[in-house]
Amino acid sequence: MAYYLVTAKPIRSKMNDLRKWLDSGEIRAMRPFGQALHTGLENARWQSDGVAVWEEEDYCVPPLAQERAAVLDDYFTELEVQPVDKGEGWRQIDSLTVIWENHDQSI
Repeated sequence: MAYYLVTAKPIRSKMNDLRKWLDSGEIRAMRPFGQALHTGLENARWQSDGVAVWEEEDYCVPPLAQERAAVLDDYFTELEVQPVDKGEGWRQIDSLTVIWENHDQSI
């Protein structure tokens, strides 16, 4: 299993729809990747340049292929991945603001 630090530029006009989709539990129910994707998006952080960042567990080659096709490419552009050890990505971004905090103001 592989872990990645994911960075992606949000399509701001669609973030409220993504939040509703997360809240519905439908992303979490997607198989085989839903739980990992839900956790990553739920805990994603803002970088200072307005790019979202999160850690994602993934088994696809190329990385996040299924997640991109099902969800990510509809809500983000410029998606990039960097391999990390499990938990290292979260440690790197722990001090950043969660994208959903005050999301009505930040989106």
